[in-house]
Amino acid sequence: MSILPDEGGSFSHLTKHCDMKKGLLYALYALIGLVVVAALAFKIFQPVQVVPRIRLAPGFSLIDQDGQRLTNEDLRGGFVLYNFTYTRCPAPCGNLNQTMQEIQSRLDEAQLGDISMDFVTISFDPDYDSPTVLKGYADGLGADTSQWKFATTPDETLLKAIIGGGFEAYYNQKDDGTFAFDPKFVLVDGWGIIRGEYRYQTQVPDTERILRHIRVLAEEVRNSQGSASLAYEAAHYFLCYTP
Repeated sequence: MSILPDEGGSFSHLTKHCDMKKGLLYALYALIGLVVVAALAFKIFQPVQVVPRIRLAPGFSLIDQDGQRLTNEDLRGGFVLYNFTYTRCPAPCGNLNQTMQEIQSRLDEAQLGDISMDFVTISFDPDYDSPTVLKGYADGLGADTSQWKFATTPDETLLKAIIGGGFEAYYNQKDDGTFAFDPKFVLVDGWGIIRGEYRYQTQVPDTERILRHIRVLAEEVRNSQGSASLAYEAAHYFLCYTP
């Protein structure tokens, strides 16, 4: 028994249906191709560069040089550059302070606009570095403590969790009371995400690189609004990181 086309032209209807499916399939292929080409072009030309989102910075509650509580939430909304040391640290530890001072004095180069920037030095020697000692240390450096805080906590277990666990900065007290530690700076954005880690075994930090990263981060905050945010998300996805 053979099947013949009916008077309504079913074969013609089926042909049109197949043609429509082929058209949709071609359109899908074209869209996929466009996405692939766009991704390759983005990777090659990298129109936007970013600093990486490394991980969430640790929460903390410390006591600053004025005996006031300082928490990570107090600093939320602006950028923060952290470093870790102790007031009795011998030379060349002074290079760490000089780096903080230089970056603070050159912040206009980072073009922050209305984005706030704070600096926090956390001491891992709470037995000696009381608020009074930290205050004298800050005064000796001529630090503007409205922007640059010096802080610690007497809870050494908590301190180790914050510095060693959260910021991943190594330190260890030696038998003579001094500390072995790896000099490190950490840049945190306004959402509490670590965006830069700078380790220096020689204690000669790359100030230019830190300033460059602060500037790029500020550009991202200002420009990643609305549809433009997609370009920045793509930059993160394709790892278009600023050196």
